Amino acid sequence: MARLTRAQQQERTRATVLVAARQEFAEHGYAEARIERMAERAELTRGAVYSNFTGKRALYLAVLADDAEQARTRAERPLESPASTGPALGAFARVWLERLPLTGDTPGSGHLQLRSLSGVLDTEPARTALAELFRFEALLLALALEPHTALRRSTVRMAELALTLLNGAASLAENAPGTSDPFDLARAAEHLSGIALPDGGEPAHLPFVAPARPAQDPWAAPSGLRDEITGGSVGLGDDGVVIVLGVGRLSAAEEAVSAARPGDEVTFVVVTNDPAETGRLARLRITDLTGSLRRVFTDGELPRPRVVFDDDGTVAAALGRKPADDHTEAAIRVHGGLIVARAEGRGAGHAAATHPAHGPRRPA
Repeated sequence: MARLTRAQQQERTRATVLVAARQEFAEHGYAEARIERMAERAELTRGAVYSNFTGKRALYLAVLADDAEQARTRAERPLESPASTGPALGAFARVWLERLPLTGDTPGSGHLQLRSLSGVLDTEPARTALAELFRFEALLLALALEPHTALRRSTVRMAELALTLLNGAASLAENAPGTSDPFDLARAAEHLSGIALPDGGEPAHLPFVAPARPAQDPWAAPSGLRDEITGGSVGLGDDGVVIVLGVGRLSAAEEAVSAARPGDEVTFVVVTNDPAETGRLARLRITDLTGSLRRVFTDGELPRPRVVFDDDGTVAAALGRKPADDHTEAAIRVHGGLIVARAEGRGAGHAAATHPAHGPRRPA
């Protein structure tokens, strides 16, 4: 029998630890779970566990992210999308609510099924990241609900209300399973489309954002990237806008999408300086949402912006941003294989999106 390579052995160990951790969290819940028992279940040392995961929180997030990825992989694409916003929002809610635990489920298994974060995120950076991720999720849902119109702030607010309703139902079900009827909740979500919400103005800081800097730089587009929304490969050499956002700045995605021109290929590259925890949190939330979107919307109705995880900093480095962190905000506009504009700091995505698509003319 051929010997496993070091990478293969590490992947096997990681998978074994995840199975043991899932059993431990299901039986004891997050608060009472112990790394020592996970190591015993996996027939490994504590050191072997810690060599793959930084701690219990990282392990828990990894288990949830793995569950979300498996659910997304199993998701079947619909033959057609609901015809209008209300039914589409109701269909999304029904899919999302399938995770609600039943009365007979143990608390630990119910928390895993809900992919609950209760009692897990106890630091300010983690809470900030979750708030930013929530706004990003609402943007992606809004883009799916109205794919053929310009983005409206009122649609994003409607998506925020729907996600608040669903997350609130999950929080209640976590402590009192069976208290909410999923069908009633889905109907309530559907009716949110009938609420008149103001579009509101642009963010107050946008008038003060510096314009993108013109450039004529060769663009060595990284390869081997995956779009988290469709699952397809991503080529960053296409004309359009590439925006690198730290997890703590994901809410800036809305202003970039609103500023993009029709036909622009917009790619959001998600980065963090804490891949073990913040990175896994981002992967969990985005994977979870896109798994539900794939079951409701056809490929043609899925949000057009592409979302890429840049765990190893390849894209950020290609943009000249190394190292990237949770507060990174940098963007480029690409045209004809060249970077024709660069922007950094607050509002960078908006600045690059509003820059002339062709960039400065080459000298004769």
